[in-house]
Amino acid sequence: MTDAYIVGAGQSSFGSFPEETYRTLFREAYEAAVPADLGAADVDEAFIGTLGVGGRQIGLAGPAVTEHIGLHGVPCTRVENACAASGSALRQAVMAVRSGMADLVLAGGVEVMTDASAEATKYWLGVSGETEWERMAGTTFAGVYAQLADAYLREYDAPRRALSAVAAKNHANGASNPKAHLGFECSIEDAETADVVADPLTLYHCCPTSDGAAAVLVASEDAAASFDERVRVAGVGAASDRVGLFQRDTYTAIPASESAATTAYDRAGVADPRADLDFAEVHDCFAIAELLAYEDLGFCDRGEAAALALDGVTAADGDLPVNTSGGLKSKGHPIGATGAGQAVEAFDQLTGTGGERQLDDPERGLTHNVGGSGGAAVVHVFESEGVTGA
Repeated sequence: MTDAYIVGAGQSSFGSFPEETYRTLFREAYEAAVPADLGAADVDEAFIGTLGVGGRQIGLAGPAVTEHIGLHGVPCTRVENACAASGSALRQAVMAVRSGMADLVLAGGVEVMTDASAEATKYWLGVSGETEWERMAGTTFAGVYAQLADAYLREYDAPRRALSAVAAKNHANGASNPKAHLGFECSIEDAETADVVADPLTLYHCCPTSDGAAAVLVASEDAAASFDERVRVAGVGAASDRVGLFQRDTYTAIPASESAATTAYDRAGVADPRADLDFAEVHDCFAIAELLAYEDLGFCDRGEAAALALDGVTAADGDLPVNTSGGLKSKGHPIGATGAGQAVEAFDQLTGTGGERQLDDPERGLTHNVGGSGGAAVVHVFESEGVTGA
């Protein structure tokens, strides 16, 4: 079975772009990811993640964007897995390469969210949760994560300030990211005193709704040899769980994340993520989601996530930097593009092209993409060339 490599990755800016469409945003990402002379004859397959916010081109949304970028005739599949759509699309691309069915595969995602009304956006966000018993009963996405936050703070006697530390850290990172939707800094005090959205979550504990696209080119070992930059996909794991929060046994963990990480670590040979990873991009749609990810992904023991955030362990200059891109909190969260956008940051870090955010010679990184409130999760482990096995 051949190894799979990322040989190109790029994204559009994330933000509010009333003059752009889902097609033009994806073109921007695609052109940033691939060589100018790459054509339809070179690409064997494409997987495009999107939720379809606003209803626009739900049927055949994948071919609608690939035809726009000139990939006529290339088999294309739309992947819809809520907020984990393009993380799942990337996994499909890796599977296609590793199976030997394809040598060069495009994975990506796109979403346009800011042209819908507040009520419509609330609806489209809500469909990523349990529809019949949560959304139809009036529960919002922020409300679901507020329940998780309340349960976590109570169970571990953790201070809400830890949520604010996550927000401040990610805004500090996003301020160095020219692609970020909210590319400005905020202090812990700013986050603590901001308006409450759903107690205990304040405005700064919540990610924005964003427009944007991201694209990743995945190649077999033979095909990767012709590209200047290569990052090995060392391990992939995915899992699903009950869609409704009320159906689960715990409110202080995302079991699908833990299961996906266990599989990815086993395939990548990661024995201890605290020692074996140099950075991570995790799914922080709300600040509590990042704290849960620290524990679900094995960065610390249960109940210790708040200390990691408050002690600076996950800061850009900490022992395990998390969300150097700014994360969903600052870079933005165009639902279908988020997972692929995380892979773009991992590719940039591992090829030394992270700009002001560049870490000191990272060799192994992780991306973690969650759908809804934990109904799906995808984890990828990436390695730079020169690492054992790469």
